[in-house]
Amino acid sequence: MKFIVSSSALLKQLQQISGVINANTVLPILEDFLFEIEKNKLTVVATDLETVMKVHMDIEAKDTGKVCIPAKILMDSLKNIAEQPLTFNIDKNFGVEITSDNGKYKVMGENPDNFPREPAADEANSFTMTSTALVTAINKAIFAVSNDDLRPAMTGVYFELDKKGITFVATDAHRLVRYTRTDVKCPQKDSFIVPKKPLNLLKSALPDNEDELTLSYNSNHLFVKHGGTELVCRLIDARFPDYKVVIPVDNPYKMVVTRSDFQSALRRVSVFSNKSTNQVALTISGNQLQLAAQDVDFSFEGNERMSCQYDGEDLQIAFNAKFLIEMLNGADTAEINMELSTPTKAGIIKPSEQAENEELLMLVMPLMLNN
Repeated sequence: MKFIVSSSALLKQLQQISGVINANTVLPILEDFLFEIEKNKLTVVATDLETVMKVHMDIEAKDTGKVCIPAKILMDSLKNIAEQPLTFNIDKNFGVEITSDNGKYKVMGENPDNFPREPAADEANSFTMTSTALVTAINKAIFAVSNDDLRPAMTGVYFELDKKGITFVATDAHRLVRYTRTDVKCPQKDSFIVPKKPLNLLKSALPDNEDELTLSYNSNHLFVKHGGTELVCRLIDARFPDYKVVIPVDNPYKMVVTRSDFQSALRRVSVFSNKSTNQVALTISGNQLQLAAQDVDFSFEGNERMSCQYDGEDLQIAFNAKFLIEMLNGADTAEINMELSTPTKAGIIKPSEQAENEELLMLVMPLMLNN
């Protein structure tokens, strides 16, 4: 079996899917790419048993066939080969010979019959959305996903489908992000939880543009298709907590601050906070916001003042500064609105302006003030 392919085009496609492969896998074959050739079309597949990613590309080939090629050595060699056509020759024992303009490289492939089969999209429901809508949703939600394997439901992003739109929710019990798009039409009311790893892979593989994606799902898997790239991932089989009950309905105190100033002040002051809690206390009175942090063990202390617009009673409330800084990254407006009520109730952060078909709400739990 023989085919010819451009070295840089192949490398570019392999880089999109190589993130699926785990360094220490149980099955050696999972360290390989599966190459499938059929009449000038090459399909490359990578899997870790939970997530499958594949890319399709045009090549020159007369044969059809399959072979598994070790991913690491193939990627490492392609990174060092200048742009040129490469000829792959595969013998019947799956030995792979790669010929370039002035070199010849050999690597032992593996039997493609041992490569795990990908799940079939049986009884799947489908809907479409733009690539930028999905990438934005992943970026806005993924930082709030929990890393606690004892709570599997929180280790992914919850997709809540509705005929009117789609809502993405992520929480780690200390903070929560809810991002809704009303420009996506789903076939029916439904919900599922997508793990963090495939979402990170999608985020880097998908373009941030108006291309249309097809998303299909059944009870066990999500299938995403964009041009020549496909991803299949197993869904998390767990019940997502009822997030609606945590969102306070009425937070009467409203504060408006400049996002970049607030974020910079938090970064400076949090240097002096206790490293285990990252606690920064906010004292708001009139149109002034004071940030204070201290680490009693080392006698560190940091204080800053900044102006804000505030409508409410004087308030002192403490938050984890690291969480606030990450959440402010999600709101991409010049100013943010913070809705507060008492020092023990969750604070809500929203961008000061929302686009017409999207809505972002972020919630953060306060810390106990250590006076």
